[in-house]
Amino acid sequence: MRRYIPPINPLVKILTTCTKRQTKSGGVFYFILSVLSLVAGCKSTAPIETIAFKNNYKFSADITERTEKDTVAWKYQLAAADFATKGDYRKALEQWDMAIPGKFAPYTEREIDSLRSEYSVVPALKYIVEQAKSHQVILINEAHHSSLHRVFTRSLLQELYDKGYKNLGLEALTNGELKDNLLHSRKYPVMETGHYTKDPQFGNLIRVAMEIGYNLFPYETTERSNGKPREIDQARNIQEAIKSRPNEKFLIHCGFGHVVEGEHDMWEKAMAGRLAEFTGMDPLTIDQVHYSEKSKPELSHPLLKAFNIAQPSVLLDQENQPFRFERGKTWADIAVLHPFTSYIHERPSWLFENGNRPVDINLKEVDITFPVLVIAFKNGEKIAEAVPVDILEVRAKTSPSYLALPKGKYEIVIVNKKEEARKFELKVK
Repeated sequence: MRRYIPPINPLVKILTTCTKRQTKSGGVFYFILSVLSLVAGCKSTAPIETIAFKNNYKFSADITERTEKDTVAWKYQLAAADFATKGDYRKALEQWDMAIPGKFAPYTEREIDSLRSEYSVVPALKYIVEQAKSHQVILINEAHHSSLHRVFTRSLLQELYDKGYKNLGLEALTNGELKDNLLHSRKYPVMETGHYTKDPQFGNLIRVAMEIGYNLFPYETTERSNGKPREIDQARNIQEAIKSRPNEKFLIHCGFGHVVEGEHDMWEKAMAGRLAEFTGMDPLTIDQVHYSEKSKPELSHPLLKAFNIAQPSVLLDQENQPFRFERGKTWADIAVLHPFTSYIHERPSWLFENGNRPVDINLKEVDITFPVLVIAFKNGEKIAEAVPVDILEVRAKTSPSYLALPKGKYEIVIVNKKEEARKFELKVK
């Protein structure tokens, strides 16, 4: 495709993008992310404007500088969450591994052969949706530094809704006096909706859920408690939500260890265990944290390398029972294994799935000092307060700048550290 730079607008185009996908049998096919021309794909519909804009996101250098100066023990966890919030998945993994690197002994070839003979691999989405039929409550967790986990939960929404799951409880939603009471009427998240929800992929999970028709609700404790009291408060809050809609099904998206059942070493029972105790129900509990990639393959659990999966997967034994996460006397019913991420245009390939297209924003003609954040807001949402659909830091005019966007109209904001900002409109067809 011949590159044409308009006199006033940056070039915006969707490229034909292919990525290799491995099949279960080991073969390779090519997955076409998009095949659209510049004219048919997308276009900017207005000239570039200079605007006043208050930036709510951090630049990488600022996160790194703060982390280097910080003395708190959890500074790398904070940095990981900050990088996830600004759409830098790779850096988020790296920072988390600085705090909790994890060490796993590699499997021997004999162990790998034994595992492969004992377990079959099935797509996680299809298996979870099938199991959902016999449950009223599903709990699935996330690592707070992983946008991937939010993308996977989003991928479950439509099929679970079709199976009767009408309610979505999110730990990350602000609760109590600061609760976002206008969320359902507004139809999109804002900065005050929650802390982790500032991640565009979390924001998209919320948008899609409301577009589908879910009733969203917060359940975090309002008592500023932690440990056992927090687990009890969370479970009680979910219990009350279930009581208010006793004939409906519930999907709960929680953090880390709140998803486990059984006897917990520190809390006696985690939130999921307390919920089962309080309601008498047997929830379907799903862990997608412990068998997700680390920043390096050698730091990741050897189970991922043993099966070399190409999509989120569940392992079934010879009796068709799922491999589950277990630690001590706790467990989650299903363990989801996530494949190692491949990168396209220096961004995770899974960003360009589920209806998203890689949109190239050419910044060479934009008069602004770099580095900049390129931020995509959905048309009609207030750019001063909305959680964006996507965000990317671009270091120089010549750096790759591909946003992951579905069909629709957008306002693209380009802002630098001095909060000098430019804006133009974009339509993705």
